[in-house]
Amino acid sequence: MSIQLEPPIGEMIPHSLVSSHSASNSRNAHSSASPPREGRAGERRPRSRTRLDLHPDEFSSLCLRLTHRLSSDAVVRADEPLARKTTLRVGGRADLYVEPASEVDLILALRFCHQHGVPFLVIGRGSNLLIKDGGVRGAVISLAQPCFSLIEASGERLRCGAGAKLKAVAFDAKRHGLTGFEFLEGIPGTIGGGLRMNAGAMTGQLFDRVESVRVMDPDGSIKEFAADELGAVYRNCAGLRDRIALGAVLRGRPAPKDDIEKRMTEFSRKRWASQPAAPSAGCIFKNPRSIPAGKLIDELGLKGTRVGGAYVSQEHGNFIVTNSTASAHDVLELIDLIRSVARLEREIELETEVQIIGEEA
Repeated sequence: MSIQLEPPIGEMIPHSLVSSHSASNSRNAHSSASPPREGRAGERRPRSRTRLDLHPDEFSSLCLRLTHRLSSDAVVRADEPLARKTTLRVGGRADLYVEPASEVDLILALRFCHQHGVPFLVIGRGSNLLIKDGGVRGAVISLAQPCFSLIEASGERLRCGAGAKLKAVAFDAKRHGLTGFEFLEGIPGTIGGGLRMNAGAMTGQLFDRVESVRVMDPDGSIKEFAADELGAVYRNCAGLRDRIALGAVLRGRPAPKDDIEKRMTEFSRKRWASQPAAPSAGCIFKNPRSIPAGKLIDELGLKGTRVGGAYVSQEHGNFIVTNSTASAHDVLELIDLIRSVARLEREIELETEVQIIGEEA
């Protein structure tokens, strides 16, 4: 299937898949090590040929016009809070927020953004996402409507929409007697975001199970790629950098349901024993080649280190958790502090796994 828009839509950022405080706690000696925050690894920005500088009333007008273009089931809102749409529970607002109710709605939304010079980005469940306190200029598009979340089983394969939760995929696979998906039960993301980041846990990663991926190009055309055409590596998929994942075909192996249940239960037990229950974005840093990031942070004595309402989890050093007072600035300062200490004490350059988007407040 190929649906073409003319002229082509401008560049985009794919899933996800993005007042100061002093660092203070029992590790105060490290607080002065935080480097300037320009050029953070992992930072992502919406890209467009036009940068918006519109009055709020103009965004309200754009919102109304877009609402009239899309179906009645689509969601379009101006000045939308984004913090509750991420698992970190921090961040600012989006100028425009869109939930298309169909692929046609998505194409029309992309066309609208192009015509009006509105930069856009697509988010998943927000589980690997840090949105800055100044929010996101332009449009944030979320594939949260039911039509993007379908999971269909056929033999050893599951056809999953981009909005399907990874946990739901794991349980659907179990229901159909398919193994190989158990590691997904503890990842709080969606297929779309999981594909973009090649999400993984418990030694498994999503592209181990992927046969093909259905995508929408920036020009609105819909294509399907074999998994090995997309260049998936550890926590990244270059082939989805400038495309929107619409869904994927995953392949498992038949197995007794009781065996699958036991494996999922064991993974869940390990996860609850080693990961925090407080709001987090999952692992903050990619694992360096020489040592797991969580182990490194533990050895550096940084567990419990706090900046404002953000602190390094006591359960797992590679998790930053937040309380109700936290800001994105707190999280960013803590990330910089950890990276600086790792660089100074171990000569290790930590790279963020979490995707950072948006503007400073």
